[in-house]
Amino acid sequence: MSSRCLHKKRLCRVLFCLFLSAALYHTALHNGGAADGQIARFFRMGDGKISLRNAHNGLRASVQLLNQDGSFNQEGLQAINRVFGFSPQDKGEHISLRLLFLMDYFSDKTAPGKVLQLQSGYRDPDYNHQLRKMGRNAALTSTHMDAMAVDFFIDGVKGKHLWEVIRKEGCCGVGHYGGRTIHLDSGKPRFWEAATSKVSSGESEMNRRIYLSTQYDRYRPGETVHLSISGISDFGFGAAKHVAILREDGGREEANLVDPDGVAPGSVRIDDRKAARSLRIVLPEHIAAGHYRLEMRFHDRPFTQMPAEISSNLVEIVEKQ
Repeated sequence: MSSRCLHKKRLCRVLFCLFLSAALYHTALHNGGAADGQIARFFRMGDGKISLRNAHNGLRASVQLLNQDGSFNQEGLQAINRVFGFSPQDKGEHISLRLLFLMDYFSDKTAPGKVLQLQSGYRDPDYNHQLRKMGRNAALTSTHMDAMAVDFFIDGVKGKHLWEVIRKEGCCGVGHYGGRTIHLDSGKPRFWEAATSKVSSGESEMNRRIYLSTQYDRYRPGETVHLSISGISDFGFGAAKHVAILREDGGREEANLVDPDGVAPGSVRIDDRKAARSLRIVLPEHIAAGHYRLEMRFHDRPFTQMPAEISSNLVEIVEKQ
């Protein structure tokens, strides 16, 4: 066999491997068809690749968010933490996954393949307080402090256009103060511009705007659901042991808050930001497929203006394999 034929054979083999790898990744991302039964965890997911640059220090990360088997790319998530300026004390903590997939989804819709330029990522609470004292546009309960928000721009994309694309989907928090930069967060769905931001209005004081988030959008029966409470202005209250699981078309289930060892406490004290993002329940094994919201009740509220209970984002329970 001639050297030219051997070269063509090797080239075909390489191209086939690349095609197969891409096909497996696409399946894991969009269909949850991985070998270990992973499911598409979010309602909005882009192509799974995201490129970020910190506009202040130049740190970069170009990451495939998922491995080929559909699991999260932990090494890549750590690289993203660094670009966001997030250094968690607990192993495995990272920037909100829902936020990252929203960034991927909307950047693919408006500027596929382009780098997202971060103006503000994670914000330490002390630094957020300093910004407020300086009169900067920093909210008392900023989701930047919960690792759930980002201010960014994309070269060549108008900020107002990007804001409008995101606002129309009603899936998250999105703000635009003019120019090319927008704010995006994975908290309560809402939108604002400079004239309607109400940053200094006091509306978020006394825990009036707290919000309950699940880590993912999709779960299977029997899985652990990690919960976080954002928008907290004042800590020092309790979360009731029982969490209601309310089906959108009627019906109710319940689950107990559990600690990392799976033990159900009588209730949970929310005395700091770590406690607020370390909540979890285990879904009942028998829960039916459908759309649900979780409802959490509070006691020892420091203010009567604080809600007695709050509901989460919409989640989907899919059939167990």
